[in-house]
Amino acid sequence: MTYIVNDACISCKYTDCVEVCPVDCFYEGENMLVIHPDECIDCGVCEPECPADAIRPDTEPDAEKWVEFNRKYSEIWPVIITKKDPLPDAEKRDGEEGKLEKYFSEAPGEGG
Repeated sequence: MTYIVNDACISCKYTDCVEVCPVDCFYEGENMLVIHPDECIDCGVCEPECPADAIRPDTEPDAEKWVEFNRKYSEIWPVIITKKDPLPDAEKRDGEEGKLEKYFSEAPGEGG
């Protein structure tokens, strides 16, 4: 099993999770994070740290598409290991439906 980040992260990008990850498997896009599924050790410490409830186990229904999504972008975005401020509209966008279609950016973040 591994953990994935789903579209609940888009336009929020809370980074509380990266500080607790013992293997630095988070990668940063312009407006979301992803987890590299081959680097995640299934420890689960990141899941309760996410205020947007965007980190889920890959055993949940519909998770397979998110495993591939996370894999794709973790291979092109930079690693992030340091907590940063959430995006300016994070509180407003938290819980919003349809964020993948409305807001997702393929652009990389700064990492760090």
